[in-house]
Amino acid sequence: MTLKPIRTEDEYEVFLEFVDEQFDKKVTKNSPEGDVLEMALLLIKDYEDKHYAIPYPDPIEAIKGKMADEGIKSKDLIGLVGSKSYISAILNRKKPLTLKIARIFHEKLGIPAEVLLG
Repeated sequence: MTLKPIRTEDEYEVFLEFVDEQFDKKVTKNSPEGDVLEMALLLIKDYEDKHYAIPYPDPIEAIKGKMADEGIKSKDLIGLVGSKSYISAILNRKKPLTLKIARIFHEKLGIPAEVLLG
């Protein structure tokens, strides 16, 4: 396998087949073959990031989802964000998600900043 940037869908398919073959051979991580496999995976990731990018979720939906996952209620955020009505207004899109509030959600809920600012 010649390692080079992937520019076409056909080249992408060739790399995917190569990776499948290497996994079937159970190539070890710290070997010359493993190094080639790792580089091939990086090239595949680069191609996928450029051609199959996954958009960030809506910031408000991300907050609501994280709250649901963690069992957090609006009242639990009163001391961090503001009053219950202010939190409700943000979650109902009646008030904007400010940079200050986004930072709080990032730090306290662990939501990536890229999602909140996207």
